[in-house]
Amino acid sequence: MSWVKVKTITTQNIILASSSPYRRVLLERLGLPFRCEMPDINEMPIDGESAEQLVRRLAETKARKVAEQHHSVIVIGSDQVALLDKEILAKPVTHEKAKTQLERLSDQCVCFITGLCVINTGTQSVQIDCISFHIKFRKLEADEIERYLNKERPYDCAGSFKSEGLGVSLLERMTGDDPTALIGLPLIRLSEMLRNEGITLP
Repeated sequence: MSWVKVKTITTQNIILASSSPYRRVLLERLGLPFRCEMPDINEMPIDGESAEQLVRRLAETKARKVAEQHHSVIVIGSDQVALLDKEILAKPVTHEKAKTQLERLSDQCVCFITGLCVINTGTQSVQIDCISFHIKFRKLEADEIERYLNKERPYDCAGSFKSEGLGVSLLERMTGDDPTALIGLPLIRLSEMLRNEGITLP
């Protein structure tokens, strides 16, 4: 990989290495101009890899995949998994799988782990972190699961719910330092990383 070393990065040169509409909307909150590029990587876990190791590796791999195509940019990579008793929950994709997943999650605690990576190709700086957020689902009845899924259709979300929408009504409590980590892009930690790279936030 060949990076041109440039000390100054402007806010016009921030790239979010993601095709996720949820991460895009979150990043828009910071009021910085940016563009999105989808990294083409293999997201399969490695044997023996912990959830924390997985999200750190994938966040960095996404960021590096995009960074190698550009000079003098800041690239943001992120990856998230949801854990139920150390089992990684996949995105349900279908209504039936989402229903089954929420039935399992009723009255259970789930940990969302998000890997975050910021690469500055001008200085070759690489920052990587892992942020956890815990939620507790209340006891869910079959009819309210069905009503919720029909209204919000969260089939592309691990855990089969959207905390930024009606899904919050399914919860008993939320525990963590940054609620945006639950959606997939921890803005508190990301803001700190961007400041470290000389980006002035509004």
